[in-house]
Amino acid sequence: MKTVRPGAEIQAPRPSPTAPPVELPESLRYRLKNRLLGPPLRTDQLIHERLGKPTALAVFASDNLSSAAYATEEILRILIPAVGVAAFTLVVPITTALLIVLAFLILSYRETIKAYPTAGGAYMVTRDNFGLLPAQVAGVALLTDYVLTVAVSVAAGTDALTSAFSSLAPLHVWIAVAFTIAIAAGNLKGVRESGKLFAIPTFFFIANMAVLLGVGAIKWATGQLHAHPLNHLGAVPVGHGGGGLLYGASLVIVLRAFASGGAAVTGVEAISNGVTAFKPPEWKNARETLVVMGSTLGVMFFGLSALSTKVHAIPFKSGTPTVISQIGKFIYDGGPLGNLLYYGLQAGTMLILVLAANTSFADFPRLASFHAGDNFMPRQLTKRGHRLVFSNGIIALAIAAIALLLITQASVARLIPLYAIGVFTSFTMSQAGMAKHHWTHREPHWQRGMFINGFGAFLSLVVDIVIAVFKFKPAGAILGAWVIVVAVPIMVAGLVRLNRQYESERDELTHDAPKAAEAPILRRHVVLVFVDQLDVSSARAIQYARTLMPDELRAIHFDLDPIRDEELSEAWTKLGFSRLALERIECPDRRVDRAALEVVAEASADGETEVTVLLPRRAYRRVWHRLLHDRTADQIAEAVGQLPHANVTFVPYHLGTEARKQKQRAALAAVRRARGRLHRDGEAAQSKTGGGRGGSVSVDVPGTTPIGQVQWRQHARVAGRVRSIRVQPWAGVPSLEATLADSSGRLVLVFLGRRQVAGVEPGARLIAEGTVGEHGGRLAILNPDYELIPEPDYEQPPSGH
Repeated sequence: MKTVRPGAEIQAPRPSPTAPPVELPESLRYRLKNRLLGPPLRTDQLIHERLGKPTALAVFASDNLSSAAYATEEILRILIPAVGVAAFTLVVPITTALLIVLAFLILSYRETIKAYPTAGGAYMVTRDNFGLLPAQVAGVALLTDYVLTVAVSVAAGTDALTSAFSSLAPLHVWIAVAFTIAIAAGNLKGVRESGKLFAIPTFFFIANMAVLLGVGAIKWATGQLHAHPLNHLGAVPVGHGGGGLLYGASLVIVLRAFASGGAAVTGVEAISNGVTAFKPPEWKNARETLVVMGSTLGVMFFGLSALSTKVHAIPFKSGTPTVISQIGKFIYDGGPLGNLLYYGLQAGTMLILVLAANTSFADFPRLASFHAGDNFMPRQLTKRGHRLVFSNGIIALAIAAIALLLITQASVARLIPLYAIGVFTSFTMSQAGMAKHHWTHREPHWQRGMFINGFGAFLSLVVDIVIAVFKFKPAGAILGAWVIVVAVPIMVAGLVRLNRQYESERDELTHDAPKAAEAPILRRHVVLVFVDQLDVSSARAIQYARTLMPDELRAIHFDLDPIRDEELSEAWTKLGFSRLALERIECPDRRVDRAALEVVAEASADGETEVTVLLPRRAYRRVWHRLLHDRTADQIAEAVGQLPHANVTFVPYHLGTEARKQKQRAALAAVRRARGRLHRDGEAAQSKTGGGRGGSVSVDVPGTTPIGQVQWRQHARVAGRVRSIRVQPWAGVPSLEATLADSSGRLVLVFLGRRQVAGVEPGARLIAEGTVGEHGGRLAILNPDYELIPEPDYEQPPSGH
């Protein structure tokens, strides 16, 4: 209620401007980030960062589809030294067995997506059905495999590049590292941007494979394909076959070949981990994309294995030329068109192998955020960055993958023995968890789902055991599956220890927190300003101390250097303070932190005094500047912080920024002048930045008035976005205040008698209607009629969590 003198003119309040009419300076780091990654995305734009099925296929299926480029080669690498030319008879049956495993995995993950449409894959399924600790095993196994996927993919892609251009072979490792950095940078730009960036190469590879298989099928049918000699310089040694069902190969050899080819079915879980990245209906689009991915891989893998039996492409010890490269050369058979198709195939293979790493960059950060959300990984991994992606997870994955590439010299042969065991471990736990889910919930047709997931778990377990046994320590190799077998338990133990630390911190911080907040304040408040020398930083701390209006204000200096101490005393006597004396305290042992602790302990000894210590802190623009100065203030803060009712506040002064401060003062003065004009002229300020740091807040709804044009004591219907809400404590007057903003201004919505209103949260869009009044000096609508503006509808799955 406004109180005015009789006869005085009542000045009507005006809407607050949405944002300052000037651009406040941003840091160099932020400007650089904007230049490299693009402008920041608002949190509510996350819904628009969704992927359609074609783009999602490129983002999530590149790992799985790329397996076709090297899976056949890995099978032949085991078989040819053992049985020679008979390997080409065994490669198709082994491929068929792997495709049967792939088919069951596709069916199994369709069930997972249906039951868990909120994403999470193996981690969420295992956590919900077996508990947190088994979920860490599944998650860590998958995370390690994601790191290996990046390393294997870029190494294989580099092999494809050096197969076509042998002069680049000496730069093999650094090319792989460069590929990793480039993919990480693309993913930091955002989900949709990276999807657009990587979609074309994926479909280019699929098109090239379609041409290769089509031309190969035609030449096969017309008798134009023939077998080539196996003995080449640098090729793997050729063994001698025998009789029997396996042509002289032992069951161990066949199982080793099966284990090596198991890389072909990795990447199946990627879509289930990223369901929420799909456009609505997420679960349905994810399931359909999963089937397309599996079918495409099946055709390419089987086709390459079949063509290899006809042309007899053989792996080389160095990894180049690759089997797919030889198949392309044999089928296209030279000539201008043939060479064009061959180099197109090599380009497509290189791109899909390199971009297969993109699947890991899409899924690793999401999975790591689930771990971090359960307090099993650093919480920084839960934060979305500049472009609404989990930037910390992307950077961590890139660093781990580059380290692995340097250790293995980007050799696919060294990396493959480590590969696949982690992903099949997660497959097994995920499918077993889904089988338990079906048994527990007994939803319609649960028997069918239980059979699919149960049999999928059995197949995954068999493959996992085969990989663990026959790739544990390959002959002549140092690395093998043993690395993952040893590393996963160690990492899980580390995560469990981190979780205990987080949980103990939470228990300590939340214990009796309401009681501590409601505790009565102490009788006295003493502010101590520690002064080293009389400079601008100390003067700023003294100025701030005076605004606190304490019961007692003291300036304290510890005597360390007689000359400087006398100079400070002389300078202090020339100040115009009437009640602030400088206390010089002896410090004979030069332990400033101990002396400070004793002063604060003495000030709070009566148990009725709250002590605030103000420490002037100089902030330096450059890192090397900081090395030239000590960190005494930090030592004092650490020592004083041990005492109850002792509080430390740093008062920063940024050196070398005086010119910038003058600009900021001028900007703030311009803001004040603009607000004065706003109240005098009755015109709402228009934001030049479209709503400030968050971007535009305009909500266009027909029949509503821009907030900047509403009038005091007039009926209005407005639309905007809730910028903030004010929550009252239980003992306060029940009310909820929400600040509603559009691009022209802000006003307050006050819901009296209510502590919360369903749907009214920061970021919500709504329409409000009522008579415009005043509340706390600002325009407000008391108890408005309101209507939430819904976000796009989402189709829910028929059942699930």
